[in-house]
Amino acid sequence: MSTSEPTTLTATGTVASAPAAAEILLELVDEQGHTIGTAEKLSAHLAPGRLHRAFSVFLFDAEGRMLLQQRALGKYHSPGVWSNTCCGHPYPGESPFAAAARRTAEELGAAPVRLQQAGTVSYDHPDEATGLVEKEYNHLFVGIAAAEQNPDPAEVAGTRFVTAAELAELRTSKPLSVWFDTVLEAALPAVRELAPDAGW
Repeated sequence: MSTSEPTTLTATGTVASAPAAAEILLELVDEQGHTIGTAEKLSAHLAPGRLHRAFSVFLFDAEGRMLLQQRALGKYHSPGVWSNTCCGHPYPGESPFAAAARRTAEELGAAPVRLQQAGTVSYDHPDEATGLVEKEYNHLFVGIAAAEQNPDPAEVAGTRFVTAAELAELRTSKPLSVWFDTVLEAALPAVRELAPDAGW
């Protein structure tokens, strides 16, 4: 392994190389979330989809506003839509928590100040705009955002903090990711514990 290759910490605490973009593998899982194999990222999202491990992060500021991100226009999946703070897939053997922390820092240019588990949810959502399918066993996380972000433009077209009322208004004018409502509903108990006075 070259010392110049990007690395990530696996669930066992060992360091593993981050794969090249064209070779990214996802963990396939059964309905209970047990790993049963791997698949190349794009192939797992082709109809009818293959159930795989994912994560979704919701970060908030001190006022309890949710940090949303607009996905970069160059993304092959759901380009330009608004979604939760960060979402993605652990590398095979990487814990969902480590993946969520790593990917949030990579996309936003700042690690979360606080991050905690918020349960799991499974879903099977086709995306009519792209023809791809989100068939995921999703690990949810909530936390506190860093005071400032420096998003990677290859990943993020824009960010904004919103109140619950502002999110409701955004829904009427902007497209949201097909998974957003499902993961937010599942994460709401943890969100309300984190920001009890924010009206979520």
